Amino acid sequence: MKQINTIGWDIGGAHVKAAVLNSEAEVVAVYQEPCPLWKGLEQLRIAVHNIQQKVAVLDYYHAITMTGELVDFFEDRNDGVKQISATMLTLLSPRRCLFYAGATGFLESNQIDATHYQAIASANWLASASVAAKKRCGGLFVDIGSTTTDILLFQQGRVQAQGYTDYQRLISQELIYTGIIRTAVMAVAQTAVDQNQVIGIMAEYFATMADVYRVTEELDERHDQTESADGAEKTTIASARRLSRMIGSDFYPEELPRWRQFAENIRAQQLQKIQQACELKLQTVDCSKPHSVIGAGVGRFLVKQMAQNLGCDYIDFSELMQQATKPIGLAVADCAPAVAVAWLSREIMATDDTF
Repeated sequence: MKQINTIGWDIGGAHVKAAVLNSEAEVVAVYQEPCPLWKGLEQLRIAVHNIQQKVAVLDYYHAITMTGELVDFFEDRNDGVKQISATMLTLLSPRRCLFYAGATGFLESNQIDATHYQAIASANWLASASVAAKKRCGGLFVDIGSTTTDILLFQQGRVQAQGYTDYQRLISQELIYTGIIRTAVMAVAQTAVDQNQVIGIMAEYFATMADVYRVTEELDERHDQTESADGAEKTTIASARRLSRMIGSDFYPEELPRWRQFAENIRAQQLQKIQQACELKLQTVDCSKPHSVIGAGVGRFLVKQMAQNLGCDYIDFSELMQQATKPIGLAVADCAPAVAVAWLSREIMATDDTF
């Protein structure tokens, strides 16, 4: 098997993530760049260029997955896949690119036509869950990201997915549209507890879950690359002020403990929603032995707590992958789909003479 260096790309609607694997299949770097793709494809070009500037000059092979086709810049999802794919091929070496098409597997650029667009669209979750299935015999894979949560059972080396499109996965609750950065607070809770009384939450874009987790002191600031709801600074005080607006209250710095309690209540509601979906999945498998829960994404600290609540063993996705002595950038589990497509594509790239 020939020696190759690989970059996995995960093209989202708000971020571009990239994972660099060396010839020994070790993760040497993980990057994330903001990419508000709804503003146009130039945002994608900028994000990819910024990552390329950080990567060592080597002959890399590229594995690409995406979710950004959903943004309203594109006419529909097919148009999004078509335009994102074409743009990536102008930025990378076309002869060294593979596109991840979910259950169909990897496709070279010259193999792709309109019949593949739906398989390529938003398939990144399957890459991550497939790595978990290959590395562990059975369990539950949960990836809590900045905007969404993926929940997948896997057994005997295979992902047990009920749905494959976003529409199907929303029905099966394998996709929960909630995350720890970009999700609006009003999308998580309609009421909350403040000063020992239940109060309604305003249906206004005053604050995001990044504000909640900044106030609870659980947010890694490297993960928050999105402008705040009011465009103001990202400090604990500023986040608490934004949260106070959600219930029509003025903010006073001396009342920060009040807003910590408020944030904890919103956090608990988000965790409960995710945990209920996980319990639904676990009810379908043998409960006579402890289950393993593999956590990924920037919100995996919630996965760890949830696993404890359910009496399950917790495994961080980072533990599944070989890593260089000190990988550059973010953690492996922060950008699991990018790492996963890079790792999964290696066998094809190393054995196919066309690469």
